[in-house]
Amino acid sequence: MANPDPTRDDLPVLGLDADDTLWENEAWFHKVEGRFRDLMEPWADGATTDAALLATERANISRHGYGVKGFVLSMITTAVELSDGRVEGRRIGDIVIWGHELIDHPIQLLDGVTDALDHLGATHRLLVITKGDLNDQMGKVARSGLADRFWRVEVLAEKNEASYAAALDRHGVDPLAFVMVGNSVKSDVLPVIGIGGRAIHVPHTTTWALEEPDPVAAASAEFPVADRLADVAGLLAAWPTA
Repeated sequence: MANPDPTRDDLPVLGLDADDTLWENEAWFHKVEGRFRDLMEPWADGATTDAALLATERANISRHGYGVKGFVLSMITTAVELSDGRVEGRRIGDIVIWGHELIDHPIQLLDGVTDALDHLGATHRLLVITKGDLNDQMGKVARSGLADRFWRVEVLAEKNEASYAAALDRHGVDPLAFVMVGNSVKSDVLPVIGIGGRAIHVPHTTTWALEEPDPVAAASAEFPVADRLADVAGLLAAWPTA
């Protein structure tokens, strides 16, 4: 199928998450977390290391944001704290190298994504809304080979009701006519529903612990679930005003 024209202004706007919705992401972080557990074995067992790293990441998000750089800084901080400052410089160097590998990792598109985007782009302008480091995320878009299918790309520091509302306002999109598609109930579904939009959840096999939603909020929200991005077109067709 030929690529749709993403600039057509007569089409409704469909929001798409990027990491773990269009391409693999969290799996690479999990591999590095495994290396970090091994590195910390002289001072802590795996469960202790995992808990300490997660706590550090949670505390550091407001300072460093999401993405590889914040992850690397959190690993370094955790290594120093768990080792009482005894971790060697060469081990810190290893952590930095792992971060470089994550930034440069080839993009692995999820199955069927390209065809799914071609079909969705025939009926909607595709607005990618992702969060994290601006350079990292735009680099992924560029390396994905998908950039020409997107109408716009927004990289947010956080995905909450205020940031979604501001992003949609920048692009002249009415939240009541907006649909978001993504793998995270916490980041891609609940905030959009909270501003009057609709959302479709496309679960991924790997979910970061800090992306787990509040169970009460998730249980009270109504949204469809698609097994894969290719199924989204059918769900949209069932919504006459989508």
